[in-house]
Amino acid sequence: MEGMFTSILRKRGDKLVHVIDSDNIRYKAFVNSLVENQQVEIFLDANKDDGTLAQLAKLHKCIREIAKEMGETFEDTKLMIKHKAGLCVKKKVNGEDFMVCKSFGDCSKEDLGLALQAVIQVGDFIGTNFR
Repeated sequence: MEGMFTSILRKRGDKLVHVIDSDNIRYKAFVNSLVENQQVEIFLDANKDDGTLAQLAKLHKCIREIAKEMGETFEDTKLMIKHKAGLCVKKKVNGEDFMVCKSFGDCSKEDLGLALQAVIQVGDFIGTNFR
């Protein structure tokens, strides 16, 4: 996507390196596509990926149940929960709106707790107790 680059970096010594090697190539292509003095907006978020397997399992099971109850797909329901939990960022690029959401696998215990709270609220709305 032109004009947009996202990547996950990991600290190695005193540097940040791309977790996925091909992201480094995409990063260089992104930089090369810029014109001289073009401004670039950057947002860095240091994550703790200390969410537990039990939290992830409960979250995915509850999302499946909500999807079945609401007649929605699992993926659409998962996006709804992420959005309600504040795990998504909206951005306008070249007049087009985009939404980027954090993967549950990269979430902290606190992030997953917010997602589970969103599941409980949706469950209350549809008459299903996820407590």
